[in-house]
Amino acid sequence: MPGPEETILHASTVALDGLGLLILGPSGCGKSTLAINLLARGAKLVSDDQTCVVATATGLAARCPTPALAGVIEARGLGLLRADHILEAPLVLAIDLGRDEPDRLPPRRSLRLLERELPLVLRPQNPHLADALALWLRGGRQE
Repeated sequence: MPGPEETILHASTVALDGLGLLILGPSGCGKSTLAINLLARGAKLVSDDQTCVVATATGLAARCPTPALAGVIEARGLGLLRADHILEAPLVLAIDLGRDEPDRLPPRRSLRLLERELPLVLRPQNPHLADALALWLRGGRQE
């Protein structure tokens, strides 16, 4: 049962160079698919399908809520796969795959969780989503 400074979300989380991406959206929207694409680009799995988000002194962190599922990701049609994983990562970005991005150059958005703000992007309609997110995690977004 989560405490007052944590919550469990229907989300997957990966970390690239130690920085966490929270992948939100309804069932079947592609959370695990995006996570697998990022894992193939060198990210490490934090959690698949459920993420425990914890408030920290500096922001938010993500971890797998069930130790038995650490390092396991569902690949639809293939089953449960083992993946390189880490136990916890500071969250620096969230993406909501349940909401399409209408703008070519979108405004800054944020997601409020546990009284803290996390940068948020919506699902862009392009084929380079995983690559673009990897660039964001490694280098940030230009103002």
